[in-house]
Amino acid sequence: MLKAILLILLVLAVAIVVAIVCGASRWHVGTNALRAQLRATRVPITPATYALHELEGLPPPVQRYFRAVLTEGQPIVAAVRVAHAGQFNMSETHAKWSAFTSEQLVITRCPGFDWDARIRMAPGMRVFVHDAYVAGEGILHAALCGLITLADLRGTPEVAEGELMRFLAEAAWYPTALLPSQGVRWDAIDDTSARASLVDGVTTVSLAFGFDAEGLIHTAHAAARYRTVNGELVATPWQGRFWAHEVRGGMRIPLHGEVAWLLPDGPSPYWRGRITDIVYELAR
Repeated sequence: MLKAILLILLVLAVAIVVAIVCGASRWHVGTNALRAQLRATRVPITPATYALHELEGLPPPVQRYFRAVLTEGQPIVAAVRVAHAGQFNMSETHAKWSAFTSEQLVITRCPGFDWDARIRMAPGMRVFVHDAYVAGEGILHAALCGLITLADLRGTPEVAEGELMRFLAEAAWYPTALLPSQGVRWDAIDDTSARASLVDGVTTVSLAFGFDAEGLIHTAHAAARYRTVNGELVATPWQGRFWAHEVRGGMRIPLHGEVAWLLPDGPSPYWRGRITDIVYELAR
């Protein structure tokens, strides 16, 4: 009887290992296909470098920002690979933080990205996540071990809007994408903030960016961004915070950040992370 039980346990263990390996392999194939589609959306970038004349007519805090993070002649960012590590809150109602690592590919024109993450649930058990904006479509796909789907949102205007907002907020990591020549319109709010708007196809988004005493981005705020509540999409105020700015690729960017839903009883953070590596592909 003991031998039979041990044999059953061994078979189960092998089956679990095989499932985990197969899930990771299948996810990898899907990632390659998604990123091939993302790369296919690329268009030539003009101009190829940043010039000071782009600042003419911009709100004063935006001018200070670009003077603080760019130098004249800085090549425009065409693509970015970003690696992150941090924590993700897996609960809609309370704090349930799990460690994650991720690798993200961003294409700046046309705007798009794929965030490919692994969120630790238990030893050997991870949730695989694609959070993406590809060819005008927003995608949120999460699967346990890459096999069992936990969430699959895509193809709706609400998801596309939310993902394009993410692209715009995260442009603090690739700041040339915020220049007027790259499709962003800036409108004045006050001495320390301004509104950025971006149009991609049928989707238009805007965020209010806040700038600190050095002129650097420290917040990005949306009056309404869609979140999932009991399986339904609900428009909710949202905010990203950025800090620990350092020079990477000739640009001053934030290396740490946190994003949160702004609920009636206070902020509800759900992502906290830091950049562990960032590599730029520059326009030629």
